[in-house]
Amino acid sequence: MDDPRVGVGILIRRGPEVLLLRRRNVHGDGTWSTPGGHLDAGESPEACAAREAREETGVELKNLRFLGVTNDVFEAEDRHYATLWMEAEYDSGTASVLAEHEMSEVRWYRADALPPELFLSLRNLVEGRSYGVDPTRLRGLRVGPA
Repeated sequence: MDDPRVGVGILIRRGPEVLLLRRRNVHGDGTWSTPGGHLDAGESPEACAAREAREETGVELKNLRFLGVTNDVFEAEDRHYATLWMEAEYDSGTASVLAEHEMSEVRWYRADALPPELFLSLRNLVEGRSYGVDPTRLRGLRVGPA
């Protein structure tokens, strides 16, 4: 396994909904995740979150803030990430698939009815396997009935 990498995940809220995308052609293929990606050298987590949301989905953010950290070991893929979680509110833009090489669809899900096929980093966040996250900020984030 290589040294851990730093990823940034963005929990984007629009009222009672959160924006998810289905991963394709990348580790976690077929699972649902938030927009996100690798933190570039010299880039702040806030700038990374805004950039990834825009590049992947066309959505602009407001009230961007730090949420917490997850330690994500993808055993099958032999990868390890420390994921910096950011939280933001939807500001503008029509959510759509802009990174076709790494995602197949984008959808708004009710925060209390997320699909069961969650990407490991998001699953760790939802299930409380995180550092520094105030549980009240997750505001009902959970997998819904199958």
